Amino acid sequence: MAKTNEELKIISTQVRRDILRMVCMAKSGHPGGSMSSADFLTALYFNQMKHTPKDWTRDGKGQDVFIISAGHLTPVYYSLLARTGYFPVEELASFRQMGTRLQGHPSVRKGLPGIFQASGSLGQGLSAATGVALGKKLDKEDNFVFCLCGDGESEEGQIWEAGMFAVYHHLDNLIAMTDWNGQQIDGPVDSVSGIGDLAEKWEAFGWKVITADGHDFESIAKAFELAKANKGSGIPVMILFRSEMGHGVDFMAGTHKWHGSVPKPEQLEDALKQLGETPLGDF
Repeated sequence: MAKTNEELKIISTQVRRDILRMVCMAKSGHPGGSMSSADFLTALYFNQMKHTPKDWTRDGKGQDVFIISAGHLTPVYYSLLARTGYFPVEELASFRQMGTRLQGHPSVRKGLPGIFQASGSLGQGLSAATGVALGKKLDKEDNFVFCLCGDGESEEGQIWEAGMFAVYHHLDNLIAMTDWNGQQIDGPVDSVSGIGDLAEKWEAFGWKVITADGHDFESIAKAFELAKANKGSGIPVMILFRSEMGHGVDFMAGTHKWHGSVPKPEQLEDALKQLGETPLGDF
């Protein structure tokens, strides 16, 4: 049953709590982009994707597939996989520990349910997603492939090679998303490579582009509705979700400084207080 916007807000708040507690327990990780993408990924996993965690297999037959191209955003990824039932929530405490299933970048070596593709070498995930989407087309499956990219990651040439491939093969079952928060590890994205207007670029590459507020659940739902309605057009979709790095915590919001930095204990306490507790409870 679909979640209401209020229920999604509660879940995404808990996901942000998970993100912060995971990186602080591990003393490493990438909280900033995980927090900026938490709302629309919560909507994706709870309301938009057709998936049954208990029946998960890596071949993805008969189910929608999600591939995270910006592979460093495992805190949000693992939280959502746990919160939707792929593995026990308690396992989040093992994040980035030696030999565990929850590595800093998603890995398929230990068979963590929900992980279709190892990723983290920036730019490669969209290529993998196009391959999966083409496979589903050839198998005549009526499922979508979703992929999350970063705007800093979009400086990688392989992103655009995958973009051309998807258009050439008419992959209208592919819905890519960009966490368009304007920040990357070295600073504002425009100060690093001057990537410019991503909407114009993706349109020039032949994609259908939808722009949405990545922190407004009405806007998020409308974007997914439009993206799914595009199926049959022969054109892949890119949803550009306008978002804020570190969203939800005042001292983390809007700055690249929390791309890969971890709050100190007193900062964690402040952040969790700002977010507030939820009925879902911490791991």
